[in-house]
Amino acid sequence: MRTQFKAEPSTLTTIFHPFQMVDREPIAFLRRAAAPTKGHLGPEMRDDFNKMMEMTPDAPGVLYEEASVGKIPGWWCRPADALEGAAILYLHGGAYVLGSARTARHLAGQIAARAKVAAFVAEYRLAPECIFPAGIEDAVAAYRGLADEGFAAIFLSGDSSGGGLALATFALMVGEAKRDIVPRPLGAAVMSPWTDLALTGKTYKSLAQADPLLTRDSLAAAAQMYLGNHDSRDPKASPLYGDFAGLPPVLLHVGGDEILLDDSRHYAERVVAAGGVAQLHIWEGMTHVFPSSVGTLAASEIALKELGSFMYQLHRPALTS
Repeated sequence: MRTQFKAEPSTLTTIFHPFQMVDREPIAFLRRAAAPTKGHLGPEMRDDFNKMMEMTPDAPGVLYEEASVGKIPGWWCRPADALEGAAILYLHGGAYVLGSARTARHLAGQIAARAKVAAFVAEYRLAPECIFPAGIEDAVAAYRGLADEGFAAIFLSGDSSGGGLALATFALMVGEAKRDIVPRPLGAAVMSPWTDLALTGKTYKSLAQADPLLTRDSLAAAAQMYLGNHDSRDPKASPLYGDFAGLPPVLLHVGGDEILLDDSRHYAERVVAAGGVAQLHIWEGMTHVFPSSVGTLAASEIALKELGSFMYQLHRPALTS
């Protein structure tokens, strides 16, 4: 089932998805597999993290091509039926110290296929080799590069830290659009975004036992590697503290058993408080970035359809008007 996205001002739609009983055994298996590495987010985990992300299957009909946009390397994910003039800037997760465009292309391609929009996965620089603001600089350069290549309808998307980076870039590009520097983003669609590097949400504590992957201490350590001595509430690092005025629609999907739940909830609330539109999907029993388990979890397939539908509903009128 696809949810109709209604872009009515000052509207927060929160959709609670009950646990899919068909997912009982696979989610139990995923939890057991994650347990030995819970809270491990250092650079030494890069190979293991990349192998895990490589397990997300490719979407049928999507062509993957290594390229660069705005002098930022990355990967294009091009559905065979992609509409012209539209693009997704996708930013991968990994707490700013893990991940790659190459291994994230599978998940990005799954979204691109359902949205019928080509996605560029940017290879932004990682900490601790390159600290803040390297990531946001690369994301902005990639967005501007898409604009320079003639894309008039651009979405921001990403998962985990990449979701937070996408939302930070989103706000900056809305500001640049007001000055006619780049096209205004059509919207942002993110999964389990890390929006608050100050780690103030209550779910960091209340869901500490339920979350099989992340811990507050591990995220604090990753934030330190990324930020150094920089203010954790800088909106370019933590979009929760940014300017929400005039933002286009935002879609967020988050697991009900992850410590980053409040990062999504609080961000959505601030979008609406500023007069914007947000749709928040909370998935009972699901864990961090669960849509990456498409082919294994029924909930993943449903969430990906929602993400694709959101973008399709927004970009189709924009390109045909």
